[in-house]
Amino acid sequence: MKEFWNTRYQADVYAYGKEPNRFLAQELPKLIPGKALFAAEGEGRNAVFAAKLGWQVTAFDFSEEAKKKAERLAKEAKVILDYQVASLEEFSSQSESFDLLVLIFAHFPEGKRRSFHQKLIQFLQPGGILILEGFSKAHLSFNMVNEKAGGPKDESMLFSLEELKKDFEGMDFLIYEELETELEEGEFHSGQSAVVRIIAKKR
Repeated sequence: MKEFWNTRYQADVYAYGKEPNRFLAQELPKLIPGKALFAAEGEGRNAVFAAKLGWQVTAFDFSEEAKKKAERLAKEAKVILDYQVASLEEFSSQSESFDLLVLIFAHFPEGKRRSFHQKLIQFLQPGGILILEGFSKAHLSFNMVNEKAGGPKDESMLFSLEELKKDFEGMDFLIYEELETELEEGEFHSGQSAVVRIIAKKR
């Protein structure tokens, strides 16, 4: 998988564009900036958007090529990111040290998803906010007919709201929805898609 993502991110063009995810762009300006953690951040479009709003941003991804692209985008935007090359197993930080956790299309193998989500929540302080958007299990009906819709083709790696609610126990859900939407995020998130969106607050 690491080789796959390094190959995708080696191209000059940004695979998912340079603009932030629309759900994040809609919701993040409503929050008071603090310390934010972006997991599986890819080429940095969302982390850079947060930094431009005044957030102190830490991001990580296991792709070295992703970091290069993210740092290039940050330089263009004249912001600073603390961007680390690490897998979710490798990443570490002080517990309860972030005000915000962002997971945008961060899909993990079924056997690791719950433990990864629970690990990430440990980095969020009480009162901290989770913003998540990912593909729902219904997305299979779209990406099987449109390659550019993106997302895993393994249903077990796609999300259900019920599974996510269990993964993020100990949080109060402020937005908790599944919907169909038209994605326009670069070359590889393009077309009709089925997504889940969550905003939750840690108790």
